[in-house]
Amino acid sequence: MTCDTSSSGCGLEKLESLSDDSITEISENWNGFCSASEALLKGSGDLSFSDELVMRAKNLCKHGLASLVEQHFLRCIEEIFERNGARRFWNYFESYRNAAPSETNKDPILEEEIQQVICKALEEISSQKQFQEKCLLLLARALQSYEEDKLQGQANPDSTRVYLFSKYQLIVSSVLLASLPHHFPGILHWYFKGRLEELSSIAAANSEDEDELGMDDKMDLDEKSKLPYKCGDMDSDINHKYAVFSENNKLVKNIGMVVRNLRNIGFTSMAEDAYASAIFFLLKDKVHDLAGDDYRSSVLEPIKAWIQAVPLQFLRALLDYLGDFTSCNDPSPGLKSPLASHPSLCYSGTGIPSEGLVRWQLRLEYYAYETLQDLRIAKLFEIIVDYPDSAPAIEDLKQCLEYTGQHSKLVDSFISSLRYRLLTAGASTNDILHQYVSTIKALRTIDPAGVFLEAVGEPIREYLRGRKDTIKCIVTMLTDGTGGNPNGPGSSGDSLLEELNRDEESQENTTVDDDINSDEKQAWINAQNWEPDPVEADPSKGSRYRRKVDILGMIVGIIGSKDQLVNEYRVMLAEKLLNKSDYDIDAEIRTLELLKIHFGESSMQKCEIMLNDLIDSKRTNTNIKATIKHQPQPEQRDLDVSLDNLNATIISSNFWPPIQDEAVNLPEPVEQLLNDYAKRYTEVKTPRKLIWKKNLGSVKLELQFEDRAMQFNVTPLHASIIMQFQDQKKWISKNLAAAVGVPVDVLNRRINFWISKGVLAESMGADSADHAFTLVETINDTGKSGTIDGGCEELLAGEDDGERSVASVEDQLRKEMTVYEKFITGMLTNFGSMALDRIHNTLKMFCIADPTYDKSLQQLQSFLSGLVAEEKLEFRDGMYFLKK
Repeated sequence: MTCDTSSSGCGLEKLESLSDDSITEISENWNGFCSASEALLKGSGDLSFSDELVMRAKNLCKHGLASLVEQHFLRCIEEIFERNGARRFWNYFESYRNAAPSETNKDPILEEEIQQVICKALEEISSQKQFQEKCLLLLARALQSYEEDKLQGQANPDSTRVYLFSKYQLIVSSVLLASLPHHFPGILHWYFKGRLEELSSIAAANSEDEDELGMDDKMDLDEKSKLPYKCGDMDSDINHKYAVFSENNKLVKNIGMVVRNLRNIGFTSMAEDAYASAIFFLLKDKVHDLAGDDYRSSVLEPIKAWIQAVPLQFLRALLDYLGDFTSCNDPSPGLKSPLASHPSLCYSGTGIPSEGLVRWQLRLEYYAYETLQDLRIAKLFEIIVDYPDSAPAIEDLKQCLEYTGQHSKLVDSFISSLRYRLLTAGASTNDILHQYVSTIKALRTIDPAGVFLEAVGEPIREYLRGRKDTIKCIVTMLTDGTGGNPNGPGSSGDSLLEELNRDEESQENTTVDDDINSDEKQAWINAQNWEPDPVEADPSKGSRYRRKVDILGMIVGIIGSKDQLVNEYRVMLAEKLLNKSDYDIDAEIRTLELLKIHFGESSMQKCEIMLNDLIDSKRTNTNIKATIKHQPQPEQRDLDVSLDNLNATIISSNFWPPIQDEAVNLPEPVEQLLNDYAKRYTEVKTPRKLIWKKNLGSVKLELQFEDRAMQFNVTPLHASIIMQFQDQKKWISKNLAAAVGVPVDVLNRRINFWISKGVLAESMGADSADHAFTLVETINDTGKSGTIDGGCEELLAGEDDGERSVASVEDQLRKEMTVYEKFITGMLTNFGSMALDRIHNTLKMFCIADPTYDKSLQQLQSFLSGLVAEEKLEFRDGMYFLKK
């Protein structure tokens, strides 16, 4: 054997001061030491050369060549270990380079074969390492003996041994890692994964057995629910229930042996990474299995229970097993895992967890929280759609986010889902609003301060501002118990407005209780616990603003002004009141009172007057009919209509939205009835007079035919049309339109109702532009079926062609804005082109006299869009121009 004479630690410079006899002695001992070292290390367990090795080493040390002896012996060990240990060890796994098991291709035979190969290879290399450690210990004792003789017993008895063993461990690790195959970590991962799956199956089987035994238990549910459970403390009841593993378990012992051997060859981190990755892999599968697509039950506690039942019980048994191997007297303390048990932290039989086990529990729980959080965030859109049924999933997500603090991930992911799935042209405004309300309710649970709700809700609010029917849908959703769907379940008592009012009352009651119980000491405690807002918070809105999430305020914030919402509600209320056939307005009064709470009485004053008109109409109608009983009545003809059949709605037109007025000729008996009613009203309400809106209201009709009777509730125009067929069975369209007093195109639209019901039949007239309409006396005339049982079919104003009794908010706005059209035209004539903001600011600056310009930017934009549609203006690159 040779050594590197250039090394500064060899001590060859001492040869220059030695005599020839000393040099001869050193040469003889050196040759003997080299031969003994090689023979001993190649002896495969034969220690017959140990005495000669010790003697030669001591003789060389006497001449000051101890460092030369150490380096030469360690170099021999390294070469032999690399040649006989590392190569043979890696050769065991060479055939599995491309045959490791995968998740999609599981081969039980291959997994079993790999398990046996791992155990055999580790046992063999550990055996060789153990023999080399014995040889190294002989040298350490020889060197230590020389040091003790030299220093007369004052030397540290373990310093040389510790030094040599640490150097040797470094050599072993370096040699193996230098030739580490890239597929070996994967083999270790699948080995531990397979073993842990076996342990999980054992735990599941034992748990099922205990559940079956528990069916015979006489303890009732109330008593069981009182049992304590603390996932962080690993209490004794759970340990007893799930302690299916122990350090004496055969499978755990086999795994522990593999881990111990891996640590022995310096693969401590690799071993822990392998079984840690396997544990996390199984934990992820378990979370996915328990969570799935079921959002109506909480899964966080079952996940924690599984962590206690399988991974932590396995780790406890494993660390206990490894703790017996790793002691404080271990010659290689550097091999000890930082997650291993320590005698001072784990007392046998006391149930006190070791430090390593606590670390593992924290790691596993954090990973479980993060995995469940990612699953719930990915499905948050579906969860909110199912809210409040999905409240348990929201609560789980809240706990996960409190643990991980990854709220920004929720915001980014959910905004992306909203843009892709909700904020599209195919989604109705009503659906978007309901999803927005559900989002507010759900995220209020996760984030009571509303910080992240502001960020999530902004894209929805921005998108809804661009839809024309947003205001109408908001009003419908707030006031209609069916959420805007008249065919849906629910009543007016189920409106969103009443729900929000109940929530606000409960919050106010809670706040009052808190204020009563609070004192200066509590205020000081709250001040000490103050925390700054998250970085995602809007700096323009302080914490006091976000103390309580106001759902109604956030909905109104979409519009930007409560006045627009009140105006839309006023129009919808007028439409609803004008179409009523009775005076039942209890639901409308209740809704109005709720709106007055939120928007103030002054804002709802006109709406209140509209409802009072209905109340006064009922009283006036009763008084007028009462006068009939005290006055002699003229003899009525067959076609006359009794005053008892008329109920009038008398409105104060100054406080109602503009009413759509349409000329219509009513039958003579009906005209006479209206005149009689107006005369009696003047007598009762002198000097007031009635001006009839003949196109508004509803008429109940019963049509008698030869073979059937049909009942309808229709508009006055539809009733006037069908009444013309009472004396004349066939009409030409232009003649019928003249008799009714409407244009022909209006007649053709409205008469389709009677044709669709099988009351009239349409045919071509003598002129191609004319249509002939004939009354169908019997069903056999057309072959159509009709309603013979007297059922009533309704057609209120505008339901057939989209026309309304009251002018819409858009129509009113267009009429109000018409006075500013000349101002806008003049500005564009002078300036050529102007942006929307500039037009808005200029109108505010100069239109200060009557009429004062008080419109919003959105209202102006809507009016300008109408002028563009009428081809009076052009809009290019954000600028408005006069149409040339």
